[in-house]
Amino acid sequence: MSGSPHSDRVPIRLTRRGRTVLVLFAATVALVVLWLTVGPGALAGGRESHRGPSTTAESVVVEPGDTLWEIASDADPGTDPRLVVQRIIDLNGLGGDPTVRPGQQIRLPAR
Repeated sequence: MSGSPHSDRVPIRLTRRGRTVLVLFAATVALVVLWLTVGPGALAGGRESHRGPSTTAESVVVEPGDTLWEIASDADPGTDPRLVVQRIIDLNGLGGDPTVRPGQQIRLPAR
């Protein structure tokens, strides 16, 4: 007998894959904690946190036959309508169903 009750145990060794998994897990936990404490804007470039006070957003009421493309083109004629459409979708939470209906009030992004 060697005198130590734990002398028969083999020390734990991490393989390269095990270290990779451990590092990725720690990074994921850190990102989730950051997202929960600072907010989603911190992981998306932090644009919200660097802006000044938000201005009052303009809104329109959708008329029969209107499309998001037309609304975006009218709202900001000098900008690519695809970008404005995406900003309208994000601003109004239309991600799952980006269609608009007559009578619906749509908030427009500030220029």
